[in-house]
Amino acid sequence: MTSAFAAGGDHRSLPVPDGLDGMRLDQAVSRLFGLSRTAAAALVDAGDALVDGTVRPNSHKVKAGSWLEVTLPAPAAPPTVVPQAVPGLDVVYADDDIVVVDKPVGVAAHPSPGWTGPTVIGGLAGIGHRISTSGAAERQGVVHRLDVGTTGIMVVAKSEQAYTALKRAFKYREVEKRYHAVVQGHPDPLRGTIDAPIDRHPHHDYRWAVVSGGKPSITHYDTLEAFPAASLLDVRLETGRTHQIRVHFSTLRHPCVGDLTYGADPSLSARLGLSRQWLHARSLSFAHPRTGDEVTFVSEYPDDLARALEILRD
Repeated sequence: MTSAFAAGGDHRSLPVPDGLDGMRLDQAVSRLFGLSRTAAAALVDAGDALVDGTVRPNSHKVKAGSWLEVTLPAPAAPPTVVPQAVPGLDVVYADDDIVVVDKPVGVAAHPSPGWTGPTVIGGLAGIGHRISTSGAAERQGVVHRLDVGTTGIMVVAKSEQAYTALKRAFKYREVEKRYHAVVQGHPDPLRGTIDAPIDRHPHHDYRWAVVSGGKPSITHYDTLEAFPAASLLDVRLETGRTHQIRVHFSTLRHPCVGDLTYGADPSLSARLGLSRQWLHARSLSFAHPRTGDEVTFVSEYPDDLARALEILRD
């Protein structure tokens, strides 16, 4: 086994904190250094995490006060924005400060490690929109995001003034974000608020979960229409955590229809012809960053969600 300790790297040495006592080694490394569980496990397997000077397996339970020596991998180069044609990416509105798009399914907001598909930023560059240079290189102009499998309205900043103003508006919850979601079953009560903290899932890198000590997450919902097996909801996000709607309704045992990642019924998904979650960013309202006027943008349901809804109604 070859270890990066011999090759020289970003070497860290520290005692195991009391709060991690009894935790698996890979999980402790993940928590301490902000790595995914997969990356932490690979690092331990490579012999780049020593406990009291000894190589240990991922399952080793660390003890508070034990000395942990870790060599972290070199940071990966940030992904670059590639101008490209993105079919279905519609520009709803554009001026010198903002561009509002209707994002299709299968398109990420911006480039990220491991994603090789189309992006909103790449699509806008492909049709000649110059975006704000504020933010990380691969996320310039991005003030909020939608999941790859979520469709609907998204705003991107073009000017530096707009980037600063919109980032502040999202941070201080001055933007009204409304989604429509079809969830399994019938939430009780039919109208309510879900206030439950969200953080990374303790066992699955690609999932998030309601966990003690997570980031505050608040979702308001109202039932618009009920069917025998599902309900159409109007959802307003007070916060904007990753997968927030999907996690909150899955926790209530009412996952978004089609969302197999968070426990949806695969037979119902198949009957409705869905290969992704029934979740759509319906509207976005905010103060225009230059004029201060309130603006609202609305997106109609894409074909796959509209068809699934008609099947439920029939």
